[in-house]
Amino acid sequence: MSEFTNKKAVVTGATRGIGRAIADSLLSRGCRVYGIYGGNHEAAEEFQSHWDRSLLTLACCDVADHDRVRQTFEEIENRFDSLDILINNAGIRKDAIVALMNSEQWQQVLDINLTGTFNTTRYAVPLMMKQKYGRIVAITSPSAQMGIQGQANYAASKAGQVGFIRTLAKEVARKKITANCVSPGFIATELIDDLSEDQLKAYKKMVPMRRFGTVDEVVDGVLFLASEKAAYITGTTLEITGGL
Repeated sequence: MSEFTNKKAVVTGATRGIGRAIADSLLSRGCRVYGIYGGNHEAAEEFQSHWDRSLLTLACCDVADHDRVRQTFEEIENRFDSLDILINNAGIRKDAIVALMNSEQWQQVLDINLTGTFNTTRYAVPLMMKQKYGRIVAITSPSAQMGIQGQANYAASKAGQVGFIRTLAKEVARKKITANCVSPGFIATELIDDLSEDQLKAYKKMVPMRRFGTVDEVVDGVLFLASEKAAYITGTTLEITGGL
């Protein structure tokens, strides 16, 4: 039996890309998963078709909407009572250089990537405190440290996640709850599908390993931090970047 058997997890951005892979991996190890997604019902239906509803529950929820998140976590508490794992994976990009970025592009990225992390964590922590155990992982980005042209909003949101998690780790450590970030570099998912061929080539040259990472390589890092083996690791960021 896996150490994740009968554990209870919430994964945001759960129906596509890295979030889907994390949720699939947890489910395959016997974990019960409550997956939150932003609005792609077709992807949600396809995902649900692979798993019994006793193991996987999917809910459409805008993580930037505090009231909707509160309602969703009331449903989670009714279903699970307590919670073992929270994976804050939901995120978007709205790229533009600062001089041409409009307020909506700035605010939407901050709302989903950073405020969304606060909203879900705000309600997950009390469910973990019930049993004095929990694992919180936020998916951040190297943009938080290095900056990438055209991604000031994204970089700010991801740097904010790192600071948030470091602070949270100190607040919940005595309850045996850990909080960490995973920082994937350029990973072959739909998040980079809108980049031009020239951009993709330029970004690949930035990576010392001269390739983009795979989703499975990110999942392995997330599962380690979400496991009991990572009990003494908290407030840190695991970089999965190929040396970026």
